[in-house]
Amino acid sequence: MAPRPTELYRAPFPLYTVRLHPRRGLAITAGGGGAAKTGIGNGVHFLQLEQIGGRLSASLLHCHDTETRATMSMALSGDFIAAGQDHSCHILRLSVREGDAGGEDAAEEKGPRRRKGAGPAERGETRSGGGEVTVESLHRVRTDFSPDALQKAVRFSADGTLLVTGGADGFLRLWEFPSMKKALEFKAHDGEIEDITLGPDNKVVTAGRDLQCRVWQRDQLVTGLQWNENLPGTPSTAYRYQACRNALGSPLLPRASFGAVQDGCGALRLYTVQVPHKRERRPPPCYLTKWDGGTFLPLLTRPCGSEVISCLSVSDSGTFLGLGTVTGSVAVHIAFSLQRLYYVKEAHGIVVTDVAFVPESEHGRELLAGNEAALLSVAVDSRCKLHLLPARRSLPVWLLLLLCAALIVGSIVLLQMAFPGFL
Repeated sequence: MAPRPTELYRAPFPLYTVRLHPRRGLAITAGGGGAAKTGIGNGVHFLQLEQIGGRLSASLLHCHDTETRATMSMALSGDFIAAGQDHSCHILRLSVREGDAGGEDAAEEKGPRRRKGAGPAERGETRSGGGEVTVESLHRVRTDFSPDALQKAVRFSADGTLLVTGGADGFLRLWEFPSMKKALEFKAHDGEIEDITLGPDNKVVTAGRDLQCRVWQRDQLVTGLQWNENLPGTPSTAYRYQACRNALGSPLLPRASFGAVQDGCGALRLYTVQVPHKRERRPPPCYLTKWDGGTFLPLLTRPCGSEVISCLSVSDSGTFLGLGTVTGSVAVHIAFSLQRLYYVKEAHGIVVTDVAFVPESEHGRELLAGNEAALLSVAVDSRCKLHLLPARRSLPVWLLLLLCAALIVGSIVLLQMAFPGFL
């Protein structure tokens, strides 16, 4: 049983999404109560992550007010944020100006404060002991046109030149970035688009409420995924795709830890989650599937419990998968084998809306402080929680070298016995 996760932050509104900035050590989380006049606000909150006393902690740097719009989906590319709010995508730009650690102002301040003269919605500045955060509004474009319009998914391309959105009307829309000029739109699904992921060649994978998961090259259908082709007793009509994520195995992170086995360097993998289409008294299991990202053929499918999966994330190196459930539980699986490594039942009191791994950048490794990975989860209970994976037991380098030498000597002895004139 994994230890209970640490509560990093509690927001004054329900949280729906979280992203981590790889260079700045920021966790960006957002949500809200929407337009309902309940007194619950809406905003994007910026948290500074740092190691204090050997523990990872978060302090609030800035609150960006989004007025009556709750942010339900979010993507990050450098300092640009694409926030899905109702039927629109709102483009924000973050900047941080380092402040003096000491001085009169720093001594007087106790926590963040709003600077004078900043508009509450379009431009906000907050000053803390670590610096000054500015959030600028650049664009707002409509991205969904259904009667109950809602942008449900947004993703940047790897080079940051393309933004892809999908929502309740089933249309996939591609936007040139940062101009937000519409490049393409087409009907990708009959019904809501649940999730989107992009490959390195800008192939787009979409998961829809119509039980389909499809691969697109611009507006041309490349293929439809068949997750159950290796499970003939499981009808595809009983399940729908809930989430999809691409992962590229990193050649910079070789691992000798127990159980940490990656696909080959540079191997592209796609991961999907399948959940029951209908609720039953005795719920059937959900499934995780690993796909070849080039051929889109399923490589491995495994059940991942009967709690319905609500969100999926992949670590930067493609080593771990993070899962959240509608009942508040959080799990981490090894991406290669799909084996569950970490699980906390009901880590949150209600549905987990998003999970994200601490980046494996230089700054991210400093935050990990010797842990193998760290996952942040947010939920409708307004909490952001931290899940740590301690470094797993690994063999010392000297023992690995000794084993290699023993294998070489043993091979030579066997060859000499089989072929006396070998040496």
